[in-house]
Amino acid sequence: MPSSQPSRRPVGLAPERVSGNVLNIGEVLTELTGDFPQISASKIRFLEEKGLITPQRTRAGYRKYTPVDVERLRFVLALQRDQYLPLKVIKDYLDAIDRGERPENLPGGVTLGPRMVSDQLARELGSHARRLTRETLAAEAGARPELIRDLMSFGLIAEVEGRFDEHALKVTRACVQLESHGIEPRHLRPFRAAADRELGLVERVVAPVASRRDVASKARAAETAREISELCLNLHSALVQGQIARMEN
Repeated sequence: MPSSQPSRRPVGLAPERVSGNVLNIGEVLTELTGDFPQISASKIRFLEEKGLITPQRTRAGYRKYTPVDVERLRFVLALQRDQYLPLKVIKDYLDAIDRGERPENLPGGVTLGPRMVSDQLARELGSHARRLTRETLAAEAGARPELIRDLMSFGLIAEVEGRFDEHALKVTRACVQLESHGIEPRHLRPFRAAADRELGLVERVVAPVASRRDVASKARAAETAREISELCLNLHSALVQGQIARMEN
């Protein structure tokens, strides 16, 4: 009797698995190493353990990966690296796609269309890994040079080898809008201190796992850190919104 549950299928493709042109895990590593130098067999097996990929198995139990599996891995790894999304968020999105649903955009506006277009997807994800000069940061955030200088002075953004990352851009954009309400960088120093305290809390929680040398443990530590950070942000937002709601009473 056929199962009523929808079958898992690769993102954006028909339910049938590709029978030819399969790769072993070593060949998958070769495909991905150029874009993800830290990728390892342990990391790929960890993602399988978390249900983000389901490779074929030979009768002897060896994993076999299709080109679609490789693209799915590339998608997951890019979202982790460039948008710092928890694996649960990525998995929920992919599971919805696998069920034939059309979920809302992921954070950052990245979506998967009815069919995965590798080049287009790579362009979308790659744009989040840019490194910005001070001039480009100011232009894209609409910030005055003096604001950039003050944000650096108060430790809200920092240069790494003369460049700023996407997080610095997000911080600067937020501070530009706060400035329109009369809130200056000097008023925002408590946010930097609070972020550092939160990071310290997260590091203490994940330290037992992060101290292990194997890649899978480090991946679990990073994933746990992201989940805790998201929960802290939710808590902070709920506390602030609760106080604001009382202002209306």
